[in-house]
Amino acid sequence: MSKDNIIKLMLSEKVSMTPAGFIADQLSPQQFADHYELFFDKIFDISSSDISGIEGYGEFDEECKVGYGTCRDYLIDNFADDREGYWLNWREMFETTVLEREFFEMYFKEMEKRISYCEGQRFLVNNNTFFENMITDGQTTVGFPDWSRSGICDFLLDVAIMDLNKPYLRIPELLAEYSKKRGIVIPDYKERFLCMAYYKGIDVLRWHASIDDTESCSSIVKSISELKDRMDAISI
Repeated sequence: MSKDNIIKLMLSEKVSMTPAGFIADQLSPQQFADHYELFFDKIFDISSSDISGIEGYGEFDEECKVGYGTCRDYLIDNFADDREGYWLNWREMFETTVLEREFFEMYFKEMEKRISYCEGQRFLVNNNTFFENMITDGQTTVGFPDWSRSGICDFLLDVAIMDLNKPYLRIPELLAEYSKKRGIVIPDYKERFLCMAYYKGIDVLRWHASIDDTESCSSIVKSISELKDRMDAISI
């Protein structure tokens, strides 16, 4: 059975892998503000998927197996310097690209000290919820055609990716409001969100530095740097 078919069997019937509509990146900020609950509805639907047959954390291989026993192992190993493939010896980038060692190490440590809050938080995650990868009709539906990076992690990873993509939409602030309105309690929300956001933030920063996309790097650095103050200001 193919990876997509296995994932389809896990997913709630409320989540579409073949949605109709347009790329969510085309929504204006006001259009998103008017219908943001749709996005959170679907992320919670994804997180409610039955993963009882899967142990551990990490991105799925082609058989939908994951390679790490703990969240800590998964997040830390993502930044190992000796991984085969694209990221082999990636730390050389500190000398050859705009990636700054001091900034990276600071937020790697901020991520690391919060991993304990995410340990045990195991959900199906799409792990690619950038707005260009989501499809919506702008009013009633949101779908997810791309599951290539999917796996098992804290579901707040999917929310953090949305915020990293468009911080001006104030995603974690809206999720706090959404949760209050729906009576949803997210334990250790601020610490878990920061852990996931720092993890994905420095990972995406590393990627954009590797392709010399300095404009995106500057934007990501700003977003990461401002996030803790934003989270501290949330009342939950």
